[in-house]
Amino acid sequence: MPLSFEGNGTVSAQRAQFVDAGYLVLPGLLPESLIERLVPEVDHWIDAGLRTRSIAACVDPGPDDDPPTMELELPAHGELLTHEPLLQAVSDLMGAPFVFHHLHSARHDPGAPGKPWHHDYEANDIGDPSLLMVHALHYLGGLDGTVGNLTVLPGSHRNELRTRASYADLGTAELPGEVVVDRLPPGSTVLVNSRLLHARRAAPNPPGATTRYFVDASYCHTGARWRPVKPYWRHMLATARALELDGGRWPELFAERHFTEYVRSA
Repeated sequence: MPLSFEGNGTVSAQRAQFVDAGYLVLPGLLPESLIERLVPEVDHWIDAGLRTRSIAACVDPGPDDDPPTMELELPAHGELLTHEPLLQAVSDLMGAPFVFHHLHSARHDPGAPGKPWHHDYEANDIGDPSLLMVHALHYLGGLDGTVGNLTVLPGSHRNELRTRASYADLGTAELPGEVVVDRLPPGSTVLVNSRLLHARRAAPNPPGATTRYFVDASYCHTGARWRPVKPYWRHMLATARALELDGGRWPELFAERHFTEYVRSA
């Protein structure tokens, strides 16, 4: 499936837009049948405490702890991770083989707080900024401006990369040149260069505001070894291979050789 920005444009134009601005909108990329299976999985992930356990395993892992249940083990999440139109879009942007990095799933209820300006980039071992890391931000119910807006700063991915903590003083303040993405149909995906500054700005809680279901996955260029963010990253990749999530079409997607050893953040 070719890339689609607001429903039109050639792949070369869309790639140029991504290179220049650092993001690309893919309205309605996910089929309704997949969304209908993802939403209850997100509810289960939250309500059964699986997300809390997953976070705890990353924050304070014990040497003998069993790996937690992972999102990719939930059937619809595994399908989303390797949804063919998504991987083809990432491939069109990368122009080279790529590897899966991690997957997160969350639910934002009306009145949820914002998330300050940040980037999601992880280092590679040769420090080459030309090797892309791309995050796919999936909005299962779309965006309607009632439960937080995606706000991006076009072109910021080309600036010198600073630590995430150095942006803390910005909060979710309005920045010159920002773009607010607050109107998307269900099943829409926004691909962002992981170096791009972005935020979730809290929105008013009007009557009728609905819960926002959100899943994000990241993918990295091959050609360097990337820093993993989960201490059980080998188990994660091995599980994906055992589940044959790549369908035999993406041989590098779950290969361990593209990662360094895990180092806990200070």
